[in-house]
Amino acid sequence: MVLVTGGTGLVGSHLLLRLVLSKVKVRAIYRSVEKLGDVKKVFSYYEEAPETIFNQIEWVKGDILDVPSLESAFLDIEQVYHAAALISFDTRDFKKLRKVNVEGTANIVNMCIHHKIRKLCYVSTIGTIGRSIGGKEATESNDWNELHTNVYALTKYSAEMEVWRGSQENLDVVIVNPGVILGPGFWNSGSGKLFTTVNEGYSYYPPGGTGFVSVTDVVSVMTLLMASTIKNDRFILVSENLTYKEIMTSISHILGRKPPKKELKKWQLEIGRYFDFLKTLFTGKPRTLTKNSVYSLLHPETYNSEKVRTVLNISFEPLEASIAFTSKKFMEDCLYQQ
Repeated sequence: MVLVTGGTGLVGSHLLLRLVLSKVKVRAIYRSVEKLGDVKKVFSYYEEAPETIFNQIEWVKGDILDVPSLESAFLDIEQVYHAAALISFDTRDFKKLRKVNVEGTANIVNMCIHHKIRKLCYVSTIGTIGRSIGGKEATESNDWNELHTNVYALTKYSAEMEVWRGSQENLDVVIVNPGVILGPGFWNSGSGKLFTTVNEGYSYYPPGGTGFVSVTDVVSVMTLLMASTIKNDRFILVSENLTYKEIMTSISHILGRKPPKKELKKWQLEIGRYFDFLKTLFTGKPRTLTKNSVYSLLHPETYNSEKVRTVLNISFEPLEASIAFTSKKFMEDCLYQQ
């Protein structure tokens, strides 16, 4: 049997769907009943009988920070996919990020070692890949540097260290480092905000860009790695490197909105960062534009995923197809129902 953490998120829900359709016996950890509705919604994008798929999963209420709740979840498990994480770029959330992303991952690794799990797949981020030098695409071998790194990436890097610790204690592991993951179902978080923002018809776009990949490619690679003899290695998952203007323009065309025409300048980003700070100060809402995020926008990175393409002999889905499908589901969820 396979155990999945973070099954109620974008990657986790798509992973559960793929595993069930592949006739794999699956157990998934959930924290709140409300989140289970999100999973059924994602299943409905691909299957006419989402409830049938959902009912084939053995759901266990638990938390990666609650070790006793993990004991029952790990019974009779052979492989573990660890996709649970807290995502925030607000420096005020650093302690919570460390708690969930580092301590939580340490708990999963320890449980894997204790229960002699055959293999662990950890979902990290390209944020833990060292920055490229001289304009070259970043690869898995780039040296890590904490300078200009956001708090989320810092804790994910520390979580990777816990996974590598497990590999030193005879636990077979693989780590995936996906770029910005495109997929339907979560319109107020992650890449889902891209579609919500474009739908608002803003005329400005941020400078720079990054690596993007479809969620279906991410879960496909994860399952292929877990079925292979590959172990104790990490892989960048990026289908294409795009500027924010390019991807926002692609989405706007499908949604029938005017594409953004004006690039945000450095001074505008700095003013935005100042007002974002004031908004957080007076409302308590999370920061959305920090010093490190401004730096990243002004110093974009490109990534090379040739390693995983070669090792698994695969090709990634064209992003155009992923953008089109996700946009279609966005319109069905958010526009047609208005």
